[in-house]
Amino acid sequence: MNSSNYKYALLLVAAVSITAIGAMSQAYAQSVDDGMDGYVKGTSGIYTGNPSECWYEEDGAMLPCKIDTGDTAWMLTATSLVLFMSPGVGFFYGGLARSKNIVNVLGMTLIVMGLMSVQWVLWGYSLAFGGVDSDANMFMGNLDYVGFNMVSPYAPLGEAGPCADTWSAAYQMNAMVEGDVCSQGWPGTVPHQLFAMFQATFAIITPVLIIGGLIDRIKFSALIIFVLLWGTFVYDPIAHWVWGGGYIGGGAIDLDPDLSPSYALDFAGGTVVHISSGFAALAGALVLGRRLGYGKVPMEPHNIPMVVLGAGILWFGWFGFNAGSEVMVDGITVSAWTVTNTATGMAAITWVLMSWAHTGKPSVVGAASGAVAGLVAITPASGWVGPMAAIIIGIAAGTICYAAIAFKSARKWDDALDVWGVHGMGGLTGAILTGTLASP
Repeated sequence: MNSSNYKYALLLVAAVSITAIGAMSQAYAQSVDDGMDGYVKGTSGIYTGNPSECWYEEDGAMLPCKIDTGDTAWMLTATSLVLFMSPGVGFFYGGLARSKNIVNVLGMTLIVMGLMSVQWVLWGYSLAFGGVDSDANMFMGNLDYVGFNMVSPYAPLGEAGPCADTWSAAYQMNAMVEGDVCSQGWPGTVPHQLFAMFQATFAIITPVLIIGGLIDRIKFSALIIFVLLWGTFVYDPIAHWVWGGGYIGGGAIDLDPDLSPSYALDFAGGTVVHISSGFAALAGALVLGRRLGYGKVPMEPHNIPMVVLGAGILWFGWFGFNAGSEVMVDGITVSAWTVTNTATGMAAITWVLMSWAHTGKPSVVGAASGAVAGLVAITPASGWVGPMAAIIIGIAAGTICYAAIAFKSARKWDDALDVWGVHGMGGLTGAILTGTLASP
């Protein structure tokens, strides 16, 4: 079989496999409590007997679920903003890359968006968030939500009753200390399917970020395999550890038997998204080796306006990324918006000053990179800190990420678009400072 026939055969097998998985998941959904048309969710008391209604039982009475239209409208907006960030990454990377790579970068961005959109619905969401009960697997979720089985667009994921409003970050932090009965609550004022799709946008953008470390050295076919494997065996477990009730976020870190188990504070993905993608990009760059001509031919950004456009899209979309992670509209949502903008501006200024002192002139690309570094660093802390702490985080992000890229260049690591320096080290900086500066 020649290479062309081999590719066609591979595509046929992939198409048949995807169709079969979809059919099986649909059959499974219909076999479990009537699937979307009605299911019993005992852990939160949700009894859905009609696809357009949601009820829960309290003291023998059937009461309507507390789906909040304001929260739902905001989360639809935030989800769209975060999805818009992935093309923003494509523009940002496309401008930073050499002109011969721009089409490849944009094409890779789109194919990764498509792959992870489907992967998340088929099995990714279930592996990350399946099994939220007390007996859940601490390493990886179960298969309850395969094919979006029981992921209702009408019923919430969390408590429909008294605990419906306890996803609030402020409530969660206080509840950890006070041992409140609702401290393990899940979003209860927006539909489960909306929460799942908001999380899908995070799963999409994370491997998109990795592309920047691998450009000019990876084929489309290899990228497809890598993204599906990495998303399944790296991203999904990490998301489960931190947000899905697993090892870190589920309170399994028992540092002192005399104290309550510790919980990780990652409001919007500094560890799940940025540390994982940044260090994965560095690992991939080291494994693949340097690009041809590295250190011998110029590899400067070819389109600075495109870089600025991409950074602007990211800055705009990041308000959905951080403020949307509250999964409701309250004071924490407003605070997260404020500190996101503050840290980003401070990091951009700091990076420009660092570059000016180092090279003797300010840099537009430096301002864009600094802004992204600030966005990354404030991500884990955005629900836990105030404006003054955000300024500190912005200064730290601009300084540390700039130094990390200088260190990378000195070591001759060919992380082509500085994914490790900006996202890996930015996420690490933000995660550490979250523990230092966070307050209820």
